[in-house]
Amino acid sequence: MPPVVVMARMDDVAAFIEPHIPALRRYAYGLLRDPHAADDLVQDCLERALSRWHLRRREGDLRAWLFAILRNHFLTGLRQRTRRGAHVGLDDLHAPPSVEPEQEWRAGHRDLLAGLESLPEEQRSVLLLVGVEDFTYEEAARVLGVPIGTVMSRLSRGRGRLRRYLDGGQAAAGTALRSVK
Repeated sequence: MPPVVVMARMDDVAAFIEPHIPALRRYAYGLLRDPHAADDLVQDCLERALSRWHLRRREGDLRAWLFAILRNHFLTGLRQRTRRGAHVGLDDLHAPPSVEPEQEWRAGHRDLLAGLESLPEEQRSVLLLVGVEDFTYEEAARVLGVPIGTVMSRLSRGRGRLRRYLDGGQAAAGTALRSVK
């Protein structure tokens, strides 16, 4: 009899988590720009959420909790990749160069993704949470573990850098501050 009760509880947990999976996948893809790695990241996030379900605050925001887990996994992986260096698989060594179609919309989409990738992680995360996932500033602040003012500042700087990148290319986005005497 107890295994049936446990299964019923897991079905309840799945019913709470399942509606958030598409948004988690979008956010993971926005961070990684690799659909396979994004799916792996979401799977790791869901595994962590299920194994730590008993630690979740009942009155807390489930969506923010899941996004925080996903972001923490992303940052852990980012640190590991930085320490280990880039991984090049055997398939990548012999792949013929591919040619992208020249449609204008595809080029604009590619530029937007490249601009997002050029942003510092803090600004990119805020832009994805607020701009793509429709998080409020308060929800994004909880996910990122920073004050609301920091979210607003990062969002403003990120939007400005992305706008400069799209208007003038990579050089404009990476322009450092200059000292004025």
